[in-house]
Amino acid sequence: MRKFITVLVLPLALATVPPELFSPLVAQKVLATAKTPPSPIQFPQYTDATAGNWLLFNPDTWTTGFFPATLYEMNRRQKLCGAKHGVGDVDWLKLGRTWSTGEIPLETKTGVGHDVGFLSFPFVEELKINPGNGTAITAVKAFATALAKRFNAKVGCTRSWDSPDPNFQVIIDNMMNLEVLFVAEEITGNHTLRDIAIKHADTTIANHIRPDGGTWHVIEYDSNTGLVTKKRTAQGFSDDSTWSRGQAWGIYGYANMHLRTNFPRYLETARRLATYFVSNIPSDGIVPWDFNAPTIPAPRPADSSAATLAVNALLLLSQRELTVGNSTGAQFWRDHAFSILRDITNLAWRPEWKSLLSNGTVNLPANNKLTGIVYGDYYFIRAGNELKELGLTFC
Repeated sequence: MRKFITVLVLPLALATVPPELFSPLVAQKVLATAKTPPSPIQFPQYTDATAGNWLLFNPDTWTTGFFPATLYEMNRRQKLCGAKHGVGDVDWLKLGRTWSTGEIPLETKTGVGHDVGFLSFPFVEELKINPGNGTAITAVKAFATALAKRFNAKVGCTRSWDSPDPNFQVIIDNMMNLEVLFVAEEITGNHTLRDIAIKHADTTIANHIRPDGGTWHVIEYDSNTGLVTKKRTAQGFSDDSTWSRGQAWGIYGYANMHLRTNFPRYLETARRLATYFVSNIPSDGIVPWDFNAPTIPAPRPADSSAATLAVNALLLLSQRELTVGNSTGAQFWRDHAFSILRDITNLAWRPEWKSLLSNGTVNLPANNKLTGIVYGDYYFIRAGNELKELGLTFC
């Protein structure tokens, strides 16, 4: 029988956290990957689907920032939990800094396009610890500048994937990359960076979201006129379906926009996207790769990375609800975060793998499924840290 840790969330409301969230295996597995960086440096992105071994990729990859950011989360856990579960025996901050240096060449030359925001993650975490760290300041400024250069005022968005004009492609994922613009604004005082983020978020509200709260993955614009020319998917089931990880990117992105601006429209948008997400989780509680993909003749694969990302998004949304006095809404999103976390852990926790979780779907159209995924693990660890920091669980 599975055992759960019971925690008090709000008065008269009990929730449960899977014990795997603070298992000693978390520190053991992350350390096993981190202690000997390959030379030349390569970064884990996803595992094979059989033995769960990490596959390594060159630094110029959109996911590169997630493993160094994971090490910063382990440093945060050390501060939150002390020496429990082997966390305290490691210099996680030193490891995070060591792995982050592999990204430095990307500040001047990278092919990841808009995903420089994801590359910035470990440097943003460094600035929370040491706001004067010159390496982190340089990285954040460089990545924000690169993203700002992708902005088209006629379209009102930063460009995602490169393609010849007039085709201007924007994906829902780009809502996550806007954070680096706000961080760089704080460093430089350049308010144009904030303006770009706000314009991108507003244009995305207008064009990426369906009336039912689902989202298109890709919107194509005419770069000369700013008009929408196509709405489609790249990683989902169909052009009219809702890819779950994209939906989760959107929830987090808009909750974060509310954190950064306090504009009510961003809180309302995050609510719309979150309502669609939680309303379309099937009865087994497992977040599917695409909410509208057929279940016959074969079951839809899960996406553990979409699930753990959604947990973090809902926890952030819950906190934003509290800022406007909506304790009922805060409890609602928090309850769903706990439920998703329990169900995905029950399905995907894999002690024998090098990743923490299995059952990730990287890209089903490319037949990349049933893997561990570096950002799925990152958001799993981060969820535990958020819950501990909010006083909703124990280490």
